[in-house]
Amino acid sequence: MKAALVGADGTLLHEARRPTGRDRGAEAVVETILCFATDLYAYGEEHLGEGAAAAGVAVPGIVDAEHGIAVYAANLGWRDVPLRKLISERLGGIPVALGHDVRTGGLAEGRIGAGKGADRFLFVPLGTGIAGAIGIAGTIEAGAHGYAGEIGHIVVRPDGPDCGCGQRGCLETLASAAAVSRAWAAVSGDPDADAADCAKAVVSGDPAALRVWRDAVDALAAGLVTALTLLDPRTLIIGGGLAEAGETLFTPLRAAVEERVTFQKLPHIVPAALGDTAGCLGAGLLAWDLLSTEVSA
Repeated sequence: MKAALVGADGTLLHEARRPTGRDRGAEAVVETILCFATDLYAYGEEHLGEGAAAAGVAVPGIVDAEHGIAVYAANLGWRDVPLRKLISERLGGIPVALGHDVRTGGLAEGRIGAGKGADRFLFVPLGTGIAGAIGIAGTIEAGAHGYAGEIGHIVVRPDGPDCGCGQRGCLETLASAAAVSRAWAAVSGDPDADAADCAKAVVSGDPAALRVWRDAVDALAAGLVTALTLLDPRTLIIGGGLAEAGETLFTPLRAAVEERVTFQKLPHIVPAALGDTAGCLGAGLLAWDLLSTEVSA
């Protein structure tokens, strides 16, 4: 878990990290979050002269942001946790915003990161899975039911691998960092090899690595062009572990997307700027948005 105290302009004032401890169960994870928030509030009082005026929290899985409920997270094992209420009570009643981790990271990238100044953008982190955040005029579109942006479950290879969502050939089964790691481990014969190792082998010209990388880039480009057709973003921000390969990814990806577009306008395809602090910064921005809404009301 990553946490931060964030200034009104998005400045990172203090950052801290703690293990999630998900092996201890869902209730223990929730208590760890509450204790972390309490300690962060106390740090502000002691070192910055005041506690936080509001709090933002970003969690994975299905999130009901309107009601402040963490509905479901497979990797954390929780269901219907009223996180907003619990954190507010623990912090003396301050306002609390709850958001989805990818959409919250996208909010930060759009406002103060790689998408700054873009009125329409799409943020796509390539990690264990693939998700997306749709940025429109400084806000993130969550959709009618909170599921907007799930680009990882666009089917790009109907005869492809089974996906946990129940479909076959979803983008994240072929082009996520986890998918590249699996493919390279199988091809290289090293069960511990990962996507970063594959990228290094690509740079060295390894033919097998080039094939694995090309397959992933090809699938990624197919999924992204579908997203471009639907959303027409001005900027496409690629983040997550796979983006750390830099131009080893971006040079062939830009070319593959350009080959596929017909009538669509090519967006600027850029790497994410904020790294793994995006979620913390985005949660801080959600908190500041709460305060500005209260003032305007």
